[in-house]
Amino acid sequence: MKNTPFTQKHIALGAKMAEFAGHNMPISYTGINDEHAAVRNNAGVFDVSHMGEFILKGENALDLIQRVTSNDASKLTPGKAQYSCLPNEQGGIVDDLIVYCIEENKVYMLVVNAGNIQKDWDWISKFNTKNAEMHNISDKTCLLAIQGPNATKILQPLVDTDIMNLKYYTFTKGKFAGVDNVIVSATGYTGAGGVEIYFEDKDGAADKIWDAIFAAGAASGIKPLGLGARDTLRLEMGYCLYGNDIDDTTTPLEGGLGWITKFTKDFTAKDILEKQKAEGVKRKLVGFEMIDRGIPRHDYLIKDAVGSTIGKVTSGTQAPSLGKAVGLGYVATEHASPDSEIFIDIRNTLVKAKVVKAPFV
Repeated sequence: MKNTPFTQKHIALGAKMAEFAGHNMPISYTGINDEHAAVRNNAGVFDVSHMGEFILKGENALDLIQRVTSNDASKLTPGKAQYSCLPNEQGGIVDDLIVYCIEENKVYMLVVNAGNIQKDWDWISKFNTKNAEMHNISDKTCLLAIQGPNATKILQPLVDTDIMNLKYYTFTKGKFAGVDNVIVSATGYTGAGGVEIYFEDKDGAADKIWDAIFAAGAASGIKPLGLGARDTLRLEMGYCLYGNDIDDTTTPLEGGLGWITKFTKDFTAKDILEKQKAEGVKRKLVGFEMIDRGIPRHDYLIKDAVGSTIGKVTSGTQAPSLGKAVGLGYVATEHASPDSEIFIDIRNTLVKAKVVKAPFV
């Protein structure tokens, strides 16, 4: 297993550790519900340094990004970021990612999922026929997600730029806790506000930044967090997890990602996805909440009232903020309307649920 620069800190703080995407990662510290509540109500820190980062540079960088991603990166100006995906040649999703514009038409950073770093690198490289400059900086880049309604207030004294008024999906670059060239980005996968910070771990930067964050947040009760709470937080928002809710077999239109699929430009599988949009999808990713008692789990079958299979659960949990179980899953389109009654097959028992619009909170 790979370690992040913070692995020893997690172990020293008593985190429950486990393998995730080839890395030794903290799953929880004080318990998922407690950590989940810390983010919804205050602030906490996730180590997500296992994620992948690529730099694309040069006069052909934007052209390459436009050809391999579904969203329109030409709209980005310096300091702006964009959620997007990499369609495969059948219209499925190679990965979802964030595109950061560092220097317009010249320098971009792509942030990809930890388990897909090599896969994404190979995929993008395949289309790099005009020789855009590509650098995989994943191994030397640290990423901390400081999430929650009080996160920016806690961090502002450490930063030499204004982060209190950062708009969603914008970022700033400057000095953080005395460390130069830190990107502070108003992004994150919790829906609770906060920022993500990217920096290179050199000259003890990782220790310096971690210690400064917890010193600044000590009075406010900032907490270290594990990936378990990250999963329940993203699920309450209805955010997709790659490998669960979207993958190489699901298209952006089926996965509710039509809003990041822009047909005003050429990109991989554009014709397939345009045809799918015109004809309509046969299945849709929906949010649902349990009416009867039971917790939906990945791969449980979704059925109709007479017991016919109409889909499959992709993610599910007992939502800590709601006190009830919720999930995401693909169902046949005729069952996808809000308030549609569906049943989750839990150990051969049909447990009633209903389709609802995400986010759940």
